[in-house]
Amino acid sequence: MITSLPPFNALERLRAELAQLKAQSLRRNRRLLESPQGARVHVEGRALLSFCSNDYLGLANHPALIAAASQAVLGTGVGAGASHLITGHHALHHALEMRIAEFVGLPAALLFSTGYMANIGVVTALIGRDGEVFADRLNHASLNDAALLSRAKLTRYPHNDLAALETQLSSSRAVQKLVLVDAVFSMDGDLAPLPDLLALCERYDAWLLVDDAHGFGVLGAGGRGALVHFGLASPRIIYMATLGKAAGVFGAVVAGEAEVIEWLLQKARTYIYTTATPPLLSAALLASIDLIEAGDGLRAHLQNLIKQLRAGLHTPNWQLMDSATPIQPVLIGSNDAVLAASQRLLERGILVPAIRPPTVPANSARLRISLSAAHTEADVAQLVDALNSIHAAG
Repeated sequence: MITSLPPFNALERLRAELAQLKAQSLRRNRRLLESPQGARVHVEGRALLSFCSNDYLGLANHPALIAAASQAVLGTGVGAGASHLITGHHALHHALEMRIAEFVGLPAALLFSTGYMANIGVVTALIGRDGEVFADRLNHASLNDAALLSRAKLTRYPHNDLAALETQLSSSRAVQKLVLVDAVFSMDGDLAPLPDLLALCERYDAWLLVDDAHGFGVLGAGGRGALVHFGLASPRIIYMATLGKAAGVFGAVVAGEAEVIEWLLQKARTYIYTTATPPLLSAALLASIDLIEAGDGLRAHLQNLIKQLRAGLHTPNWQLMDSATPIQPVLIGSNDAVLAASQRLLERGILVPAIRPPTVPANSARLRISLSAAHTEADVAQLVDALNSIHAAG
């Protein structure tokens, strides 16, 4: 008869490491949202002014998207029920792929369940052990993980450092080369120099994967994204956009040459081996693309809010980072200080997330302000006043 069990050392280690995260002000907690996403939300029983979401055009709770999804569900049911290559590829999925390809000006497109899955699918399908991946040091985690999973050599270059990247590309002897980059860097808000990156890819025979998660719907004529913003076109470009940010729904799309998309359909494991997204989401996204295309007024309003915020902040001990996008980070530095600032904003009824390592480098903790076309000038004025007051109070 067993009277006692040996200690479970692995679990004890986890407990100790969780305690260490808490002591370093690095332990994360979820907030419970009790309302639709929007500029004003209900969180854990409180009404709050939110600057947290990536709903840049305010479409996540738009009546046209709700109506499209509601109407579609009656004819499609709730779930797709199978992967795309079995019986899960609905006519609405197909219509959305065709619409987005036309919208961004590329020959073909392929839907993925998430941006994370899209990046992993593209990179691992296109490159392997005989290849080399070149990645900006501030790229999103999904791009880094994709490179690691590809088993190719991973070479990272300093943020937006074209000279360093050229040195790396010129010295590479890899059979295949792939440059990975965020079009808009999610924690800094700045843009990648895509024209110069494309020129390097042309010179050194490399693919260029552009993750436009935070540019699609916001940048370019008609919100068509970073490639249109910079006026770029090349068969070397593989374009990824997420559909849960400015588009307001869920999912991701990869667009490029027809042969690239066909190869992904055949080889991208994160596309092949997962259930297709509910078709009703594609119906909502078709409505969303129409609103994005007609949304110049929303984007103009958003730009005015960005200018208002940047002109109004007077926080010399904090650094408002250089960004012309809806992502407006305020660099504070220490984990404790940024948590304190976020908490003091919360006490004033304003929700702004404190971003800490490992999401950002050590000693660069920040408030990540996300502006939306759903915000009003009064909303931004309230935030500016709160930030200035908190900074002045020390």
